[in-house]
Amino acid sequence: MSDTIRRTGSCLCGGVHFVVTGQPSRVGLCHCKDCRKAGGSVYSAFAMWPREAFESSGEVASYGTRSFCPTCGSRVAWLDGKEAEVMLGSLDVAPTDLVPDYELWIVRREPWLHALPDTEQFERDRPAGEASGPATPRAG
Repeated sequence: MSDTIRRTGSCLCGGVHFVVTGQPSRVGLCHCKDCRKAGGSVYSAFAMWPREAFESSGEVASYGTRSFCPTCGSRVAWLDGKEAEVMLGSLDVAPTDLVPDYELWIVRREPWLHALPDTEQFERDRPAGEASGPATPRAG
């Protein structure tokens, strides 16, 4: 029996299910325009896993690299060849152990939101070549 962490998640209607295995490479918050529009909130909370740690089932549609359920519209994941970004709110069990270690696009952070203590702050995207993995390009 493996002691590897396995987290499950799904869309709102349950038509799409996914699993991420192991610990994420990083956890963050993003205040960019894309994340605001995609989620309808002033920021998004997400975690990044290696692409091979992500599996999904069910029909998905996509907009660029963002996948979503075509029935209920819930975001499923942002996927590229190397990484899978999963929204923390889409996990079945609240991931209280996953604490953001950085914030992106803080130039767009609402003035009434304060920086998370002990997190790295990036005015825009993380620079490419960061030790925690490649940067995730986002639109301002």
